[in-house]
Amino acid sequence: MKKLIQTLKNIWSIEELRSKVVYTILLLLVYRLGTHIVLPGVDPAQLTALNTKSKEGILGIFDSFAGGAFSSASIFALGIMPYISASIFMQLMSILVPQFQKMQKEGESGRKKINQWTRYLTVLVTIFQASAYVAYLRDPNVAGGAILASFSSYFWLSTTIVLTAGTLFVMWLGERITDKGLGNGTSLIIMVGILARFPASIAAEFDSKMVGKGGGLLVFVIEIAILIAIIMGLIILVQGVRKIAINYAKQIVGNRQFGGARQFLPIKVNSAGVMPIIFAQAIMFLPTLLSGFQTTKGLAAVLSSPGNIWYMVLYSVLVIGFTFLYTALIFNPKQIADNLKQNNGFIPGVKPGQPTADYIGAVMDKVTLPGALFLALVGILPGIASNLKVTSGFSTFFGGTSLLIMVGVVLDTLQQIETHLLMRQYDGLMKGGRIQGRQTTEASTI
Repeated sequence: MKKLIQTLKNIWSIEELRSKVVYTILLLLVYRLGTHIVLPGVDPAQLTALNTKSKEGILGIFDSFAGGAFSSASIFALGIMPYISASIFMQLMSILVPQFQKMQKEGESGRKKINQWTRYLTVLVTIFQASAYVAYLRDPNVAGGAILASFSSYFWLSTTIVLTAGTLFVMWLGERITDKGLGNGTSLIIMVGILARFPASIAAEFDSKMVGKGGGLLVFVIEIAILIAIIMGLIILVQGVRKIAINYAKQIVGNRQFGGARQFLPIKVNSAGVMPIIFAQAIMFLPTLLSGFQTTKGLAAVLSSPGNIWYMVLYSVLVIGFTFLYTALIFNPKQIADNLKQNNGFIPGVKPGQPTADYIGAVMDKVTLPGALFLALVGILPGIASNLKVTSGFSTFFGGTSLLIMVGVVLDTLQQIETHLLMRQYDGLMKGGRIQGRQTTEASTI
């Protein structure tokens, strides 16, 4: 406790770090305030059905990303997710399309162009999702009774404009946090939205276990212990690496010797980060979106129930497939082998060139397989927890995108704080070793 207090004092004593922390907290408070402002033309007292239906199945996951704004018909109901979708699409285009690859290699100017295209795409995605959300609100069984008669004639237009403006404002908040605050703004906004539901979810779970045949306090304590064990496993997944030894040939230039050092090529167990889960959920969510958020019939009903066995099977297959696909897109063994050869580096016992590329690719496949399987298990854990009588709200914290994002964002933010401390010769946040952040490609968007 004494070391913790001293560390907090050190953080507060660094003016730059203190200003970043305060700035970040203030902007996050603005976001949380906006999630409680209800859309014009909606009666907040008539949103009971919306709150109930939007906390179940895949809509509950979407609502957790929006910090509860989706279920309360807030001006931030769509949250930051349209921007995330647009960013992922542009990221894939930068890998697959030569024109975007060239743009990305232009440096700062190319990055600004890509960011501008991402914003334009965000507007289109938001308009589409806002239209589906309006159709969902108009359903008499959901929130049709909450829409005031005086707004009914132009409710679609006003709501679409407000939701689009709300998403763009949240996007702006995320960019400001990234530029002048602490950590990745978009990631922090998602994490704060997820954490906002945790106190109410854990309280509801405690009440359900203490009533009737819920199992009592012992079962609740066991659930908390399992949750902690899952978090520890996710930390291992995020930080786990396989190091490949690399030697560099000695070179003598004049009277000076260069090279001859041994370094390591770190290959992460989960190089794809949270992207496979996001891609899988995006595909699973598509039928629900096309049906106007109606999840009671057909394919949308199956794909909106995380506890359904077919949902789990399809979800696992998609996560494993996208893990290998995304890893192959961002990790090029041939390019790494060529770079090593150009810099007189080699892997002991492996010939330079194509044999080195084959060796790195084989190691990558062996490391990615257990990472993909564990990632798929993490993705279906909320459905398993739900089938074991855990309340729907609390079950989302047992795995899936929510927990993986929280673990990754916390590690990433703590790493930045530790860097500021070590630069000014203070002790880090841990006695032994340094905190390793995600250091993956999704850090720029998730």
